[in-house]
Amino acid sequence: MDGTETRQRKPEELALPHAFSPGRLSGASEDGLPSVSESHRVVSKPLGSEFSKETALSIGLQANTGQIDDTQEQHRVISSNLALIQVQATVVGFLAAVAALLLGAMSREELDFVKVELLCASSVITAFLAAFALGMLMVCIVIGARKLGVNPDNIATPIAASLGDLITLSILAFVSSFFYKHKDNRYLTLLVCISFTALIPLWVLIVKQNPPIMRILKFGWFPIILAMVISSFGGLILNKTISKQQFQGMAIFTPIICGVGGNLVAIQTSRISTYLHMWSTPGVLPLWMKQYWPNPCSTFCTSEINSVSARVLLSLVVPGHLIFFYIIYLVEGHLVPQSKMFVVFYLLASLMQVTILLYLAEVMVRLAWHQALDPDSHCIPYLTGLGDLLGTGLLTLCFLINWLLRSEAGLDGISDPASGPP
Repeated sequence: MDGTETRQRKPEELALPHAFSPGRLSGASEDGLPSVSESHRVVSKPLGSEFSKETALSIGLQANTGQIDDTQEQHRVISSNLALIQVQATVVGFLAAVAALLLGAMSREELDFVKVELLCASSVITAFLAAFALGMLMVCIVIGARKLGVNPDNIATPIAASLGDLITLSILAFVSSFFYKHKDNRYLTLLVCISFTALIPLWVLIVKQNPPIMRILKFGWFPIILAMVISSFGGLILNKTISKQQFQGMAIFTPIICGVGGNLVAIQTSRISTYLHMWSTPGVLPLWMKQYWPNPCSTFCTSEINSVSARVLLSLVVPGHLIFFYIIYLVEGHLVPQSKMFVVFYLLASLMQVTILLYLAEVMVRLAWHQALDPDSHCIPYLTGLGDLLGTGLLTLCFLINWLLRSEAGLDGISDPASGPP
């Protein structure tokens, strides 16, 4: 009874540092994030020995530790997580191919069955290899975090999200080129699809070693599939605009605005999830988080640790995008809109995107926790999918407004001298 009461008290009521980060102990959820959270939950240490003060500066630079001390438990957790990822990757690979075909049909493109087979085989192999590579990377990061004393919530998630795009696109380019060269061999793509489908029972057997991960395999499909659908609408917007003159350069900025927003909201979601695991139990919200739809001011303007981290993450948006903007200008200067007004609109759109996502993270994590669901597994897919849709939509508005303003000023089609960043 005393333990339950303690978990329902705020940090300041226990005479602890108010900036305490709950992730110092068992940083994961009961179900566990497939590649991160479950793996640093295994062995918890005494409560008092793990408390430390986490300031805004430390949040911005890294943060804290997870525990994986038992070697046998490490192997069980790692193998079951990797197997889960392979099942999800295979299924999502097929679904991604179907989604691409549907989007093509909506764009009234002609259906070619050779392309269908090529797309399915390329999607499945890409998902398989990318998931395995990222899964192993996450294992190394979490174990390294244990040794170095940094917080996987703040490091593993953005690395996975940012490198995920790079690794996936690189593998997809290589694999699709290979299959395109051998497109006359109809049996090759069919054999690939059948082989990877046949491996699914093996992965399921491995996942069964870990009951919490098995629960994710049974009940964690809806967030992933819905997130993919949400992201696909962003892809549809991009497909409709990318070939038009007024949206020139949008293809370069889209992965940046979507990636930054997705990374930041994933970090915040993991942190809130960790916080709830420290101060409550699944299905029971702490007394100070009972409100499902909190006041936005409480999300960004209080001294609570989650509010502090939200402000830190929000403060990274403008300098981060300015750095990316300058790099894009140096590499692809002719595709960067030569207008200071565009930079202002772009930064405002980025801030609006991240602000909305951070608030929705607070709301969705509370709702998921109230339903005794793992926020890492159920909220991050939705939020990153929404990040893609919001980012693409707002970026489209930026290019459109910039084009309209330039048209009114009689500057449409005229490029300013590329002497430096706008």
